[in-house]
Amino acid sequence: MNRNYIYLTVLILLLSGGVFFLPERDNKQHMDPEQLMREIMSPSRFISTDAVAEMIIEKDPTLELIDVRSIDDYNDFNLQNSINIPIDSLMSKNYLSYLGIEDMNAVFYSNDDIRADQAWVIAKRMGFKSIYVMKGGLNCWIRTIIQPEEPDQTASIEDFEQYNFRKGAAL
Repeated sequence: MNRNYIYLTVLILLLSGGVFFLPERDNKQHMDPEQLMREIMSPSRFISTDAVAEMIIEKDPTLELIDVRSIDDYNDFNLQNSINIPIDSLMSKNYLSYLGIEDMNAVFYSNDDIRADQAWVIAKRMGFKSIYVMKGGLNCWIRTIIQPEEPDQTASIEDFEQYNFRKGAAL
């Protein structure tokens, strides 16, 4: 056997073995921590239950509701046309395709703000855009949309209109 073939074989084996020791490259765009902190402090990451209800009623094609609660909680109650991505599965390759869809607004929600906020931070840190948190979560949804408080007789017309909108959205 030719000595050149032996050297070539050894060289290829060494190079291919070296690939296993190289660190994996992460090509995702991660947000700068200072920028992330500025966005965390901004209230613009929140969207109200009234705004979500309006988008649901209007069948807004850009709305993507993401419930980050457990599968059991999701099966007990969820918002119309929402998808369930438990927060501990958010970074799974099975679910990443739901985030970052062009021209879509992903709105995270849970029972309150805590899990949805955590999901927002994770997604934002990973570089996803057009993501929001439904302010107050399902607790606020129940309080404002499902069981809105009727305004006093002396309340403004706007208060009655908002009450009627919420009653209509609850259906």
